[in-house]
Amino acid sequence: MSYSKILYHIVFRTKRSLPAICEEHEKALYSYIWGFLKNRSCFLYRIGGTPDHIRILVQVPVTEYMPDLIRDMKTAAHRFVADNHSKFPLFDGWGKSYCALSVSYGDRTRIINYIKGQKEHHRKASLADELKNIFKEHDVEYDTRYLFTD
Repeated sequence: MSYSKILYHIVFRTKRSLPAICEEHEKALYSYIWGFLKNRSCFLYRIGGTPDHIRILVQVPVTEYMPDLIRDMKTAAHRFVADNHSKFPLFDGWGKSYCALSVSYGDRTRIINYIKGQKEHHRKASLADELKNIFKEHDVEYDTRYLFTD
């Protein structure tokens, strides 16, 4: 028997960072993503975001390959939004890139609260600036030419 608890803070955005996730219908999208993750044996701690991006704190089983999980989650969420186009009229897809960072179990409450406060936080800071700070904090190399090109 193996024992593991792997938490990820995942961020992905709408294509061209369009404000396509309207607050009135975001809970339906978040519930759909929660169901997707649950079906993949993941444990969702928190999901939230703003009109242009989604943040997730999730425990992922070791049997999941992160790029496949995120690709499948974005594909499923795309289908959900397309099936409910009248509720998300500006949605034109997800951006190609994503951010997935491992998180210490001891930091989960801080990340949960951070996700809860996204709308307020983004009144003061852009997603681009925020990601640059997160990348710096986690020593992630990036090229600004490719951060928000899709």
